[in-house]
Amino acid sequence: MAAKKLTKADVIDAVYQKTGMNRKEIQLVVDHFLETVKNTLAGGTCIELRGFGTFEVRIRKGRQKARNPKTGELVSVNSHGIVAFRSGRDLKQDVWNISEAEVPSPDESGGVES
Repeated sequence: MAAKKLTKADVIDAVYQKTGMNRKEIQLVVDHFLETVKNTLAGGTCIELRGFGTFEVRIRKGRQKARNPKTGELVSVNSHGIVAFRSGRDLKQDVWNISEAEVPSPDESGGVES
């Protein structure tokens, strides 16, 4: 299922359209928010945004016999952290009935809906 990507600039523009706030201030707030999320997850703490979802760090077990997909070479992989996202109830309900026909392909994409 191919979908349009929403960039950070698109988010900033959407907030600007709805609020009329200064774009530089919006960018600063978005940057600080994302930096806080990144630093919190890097510290091993999960982030719960009610109605949206939860970001958490999970440990993926290491393996002795993994394969480098590019070269086919056998390599060992140590245990490491990954970021996982679990959607919240409200988000799940909002996207539940979306079908593949409703998701625009990248070439059909327009702007951000308000």
